[in-house]
Amino acid sequence: MSQLEGKIAVITGGSSGIGLATAQTFIEQGAARVYITGRRKAELDAAIASLGDRVVAVVGDVTSQKDLDDLFARIKTEVGHIDIVFANAGFAKPSPLGSLNDEHIDELFNTNVKGVIWTTQKALPLMRAGGSIILSASIVASKGFAGWSIYSATKAAIRSFARTWAMDLKERNIRVNAVSPGVINTPGHGVSGASKEQVEGFFGFAASITPMGRTGLDGEVAKVVAFLASDDNSFMTGSEIFVDGGIAQI
Repeated sequence: MSQLEGKIAVITGGSSGIGLATAQTFIEQGAARVYITGRRKAELDAAIASLGDRVVAVVGDVTSQKDLDDLFARIKTEVGHIDIVFANAGFAKPSPLGSLNDEHIDELFNTNVKGVIWTTQKALPLMRAGGSIILSASIVASKGFAGWSIYSATKAAIRSFARTWAMDLKERNIRVNAVSPGVINTPGHGVSGASKEQVEGFFGFAASITPMGRTGLDGEVAKVVAFLASDDNSFMTGSEIFVDGGIAQI
């Protein structure tokens, strides 16, 4: 039997990058239905074309509680429950201390922190015992890269959520874990606000400090998320797995 045979999964931010790769991995490992969300219909349509009929695309923004309510109402009607939530939607945008403003802070916290809170909380009524919630954190939560203070703070919050929510949900036998990727070459870097030269320089720096001498791949992160979502991971909750350049460690 495949690791995720018959599972119902939700992946926010599933139209590209790590989310899309994870949806593909879930399908390969036997998931019965995977709901992916994203803000842009064209990207979701392209994702569906590549993933097949066991994936359902729902246009929505995790900063909108109404969009999330509509998503989970649809899931309740169509399949009745959820086994896996991968709260993946988020984005990175640099700004150094001295240039911070309310707009920068609010947009990062609204998506990367509040979006994860509302996604997880609104999924809970449909979560079955033995289910798995995986949160998308980052190595920047424990690093000190210049210019990334607010983004790093949002990911530090996610690490904390994994530990505390695991305790909140232990009586329901629902696991909560975080995956903390290193630098992964995904389309999200193209909309970070950094120049092409800055992005390429950052990739080069990240590769230089990674044991394998390269940045990570979205498919490598997807395999770790699939492990955390599987019944093989029934012994672990509240943990954080780092994925950097093909290396995974707890």
